[in-house]
Amino acid sequence: MVQRLIRCDATERLLSRQFPLIVCGMSGGAEFSIEEREAGGQRLLLSGPYLVSSIGAIDQDLDTLSGEIAEIDLSGVSEIDTVGAWIACRIARTHGSDIVGASERAQRLLKAVDAAGRGEYQEPPGLAWWQPIPAKTGEMVEKAQIGTVGVLDFLGQILIAVWSLLRQPSRFRWTAFVRQIELVGVSALPIIGLMSFLIGIVIAQQGAVQLEQFGAEALTINLVGRITLRELGVLMTAIMVAGRSGSAFAAQIGTMKLTEEVDAMRTIGISPVEALVIPRTLAAVIMMPLLGFYASVMAIIGGAVVGDLLLGIPFWTFLTRIEEVVPTYDLWVGLIKAPVFGLIVALAGCYHGMQVRGNSEEVGLRTTMAVVSAIFAVIVLDAFFAVFFTEVGWG
Repeated sequence: MVQRLIRCDATERLLSRQFPLIVCGMSGGAEFSIEEREAGGQRLLLSGPYLVSSIGAIDQDLDTLSGEIAEIDLSGVSEIDTVGAWIACRIARTHGSDIVGASERAQRLLKAVDAAGRGEYQEPPGLAWWQPIPAKTGEMVEKAQIGTVGVLDFLGQILIAVWSLLRQPSRFRWTAFVRQIELVGVSALPIIGLMSFLIGIVIAQQGAVQLEQFGAEALTINLVGRITLRELGVLMTAIMVAGRSGSAFAAQIGTMKLTEEVDAMRTIGISPVEALVIPRTLAAVIMMPLLGFYASVMAIIGGAVVGDLLLGIPFWTFLTRIEEVVPTYDLWVGLIKAPVFGLIVALAGCYHGMQVRGNSEEVGLRTTMAVVSAIFAVIVLDAFFAVFFTEVGWG
């Protein structure tokens, strides 16, 4: 006759002395019992659902099992998940037991859990000394390909939305456009003006120090006028707008993606590109030439202040000479580049905002990527513009 031994809490152990057929566990939950084998040793019989939701009642009792457990019988287990399989494998490893009576599904699960517990799944070995650079290059090429396809897809969506608005101008959101004009342009005037004024002071002061060695301090006017109207005025403005408005575009649209406002727009038939992207892009394109010209004027004023205080060039004389020594095409070079830079900054911010997925950390990551990619693209394009205008005779 098989004698059954019970392992449970204090109350159940007391009851088991009088009622040895009691099975440990809650009725309908995970249960277990122990019986003596005729061949020697003990057999642990598991029954009921061994799931994460039901195994907690007997988990501690299973941990306190002692004695020689030769077999773990799973034939009575109705359901089993990863936690139940892990418990069975843990007991088997602790007591050196064999697991028998498992169903085909349970066997697959036990095999996977046991392999993971034995450390068979290890981190791949490190790359050879010559492999990291090619591997990193390959990753960067792949990311560049994916990014290029994504940007082209985004541009296609914008073109479709523009064509739709041209056919139905009444759908254009003037309120959003005016609001973005205020945020991108009007609100940026103080910081851009201060920055440009200080840049003009630095250029004039440092240029005067160098030109003084040749007795050509008067050429400081040429230096300040040409470099600000042609290059630094627009370039520094684009960088400031990228850091200020481009990051705001990415953060705003990215947050709307996380809160599913963009999906809600699509659900009610509103195009997110028409409502969010086009007003921001158009505002940046229109305001960038105005901000660039304003920045150049403030830089020239800063240079005139230095000329008046350090070089003995009267303030109004400095401004009058600017008109004489700076070619008109320098002004046009800056004004032509400005809307292109504005388009790049707006597209970078809106594109990365629309790519936000998952969690709030992605918003910060995409905002950083928007600023970095916009500044990088602006500087690279400025170099191409410099070569192009020199070739056409506007050097």
